[in-house]
Amino acid sequence: MNRFGEMHCSIAQAVGVIGEPWTPLILRDLFLGVRRFDELAQDLGISRNLLTARLERLVEAGVVERRPYQERPVRYEYHLAEAGREIVPALITLMAWGDKWSTPPGGPPALLVHSCGQLFTPVVTCPHCGGEADADTITVVGGPGAAQGPGTMVLAAPRES
Repeated sequence: MNRFGEMHCSIAQAVGVIGEPWTPLILRDLFLGVRRFDELAQDLGISRNLLTARLERLVEAGVVERRPYQERPVRYEYHLAEAGREIVPALITLMAWGDKWSTPPGGPPALLVHSCGQLFTPVVTCPHCGGEADADTITVVGGPGAAQGPGTMVLAAPRES
């Protein structure tokens, strides 16, 4: 286990669950419909031991569900649980960043189509005014969980007037 899980910070907690190497790509593949262990291993080119460890961690964290699809021998498919489906917007935002700042040769390997039928690039917006939420428009203040310690020291520090 890494130290991120010990930090009193929501980003650190999330990274402790989904930030291990290969994990975002496993989640991507599950979102895209790759469900079976052998298919995941083949698509990703990941070792079976590492894939097993990552899937076990994601199941334990409630991000992925394991569902049997065959009885003899028992074989499982992997599906995004509610927590896994809720990470998809963050994954596609990360994808948009990659498309802009580190696009593979030939351009983006995938395009996003919304249920309205239109191609789109994800943008984080404020649910109140609809304005773009980015480094220039956001201010962070301490929340109810802010405490002195690794990960929230800046937020828990007394504010100067």
